[in-house]
Amino acid sequence: MTTYRAAAAPSGPRGTLRAAAVPLGVLGAVAAGFGYVAAVDPGQPGHYPACPLLYYTGVYCPGCGGLRGAHALAHGHLGTALGCNAVAVAGYAVFAVVWTIWFTRTLRGRAFDPALPPRALYALCGLLLAFTVVRNLPFGAVLAP
Repeated sequence: MTTYRAAAAPSGPRGTLRAAAVPLGVLGAVAAGFGYVAAVDPGQPGHYPACPLLYYTGVYCPGCGGLRGAHALAHGHLGTALGCNAVAVAGYAVFAVVWTIWFTRTLRGRAFDPALPPRALYALCGLLLAFTVVRNLPFGAVLAP
């Protein structure tokens, strides 16, 4: 497993900022992406590429509706976001929690190991597979974007 440890930085505000540069950079990139999706509606054709799986097969992938969900969430419409793709919205929440832990541990100079045990990875893959199958069945239409 890989463990990420904050580099030994000089103490004081400058050292703290240097240690926090990577988590802050990741936050900036994610905020820029969310800002773009908030400004450019994914529901309008021509701005984003179509999902290739949906385009060629008519089957919703686990990510279908994720951009529309991010757009709705950025505008404060949690119910609409959950209706577009509940798993993606849950993923956004998990990212926020993991990023907060990462940032806090980095500021304190502690190690951060985001690796999941194999059993949890298999469970996550099973959940995504089940979500994909159910949202494409007639009784799971409520999960379709």
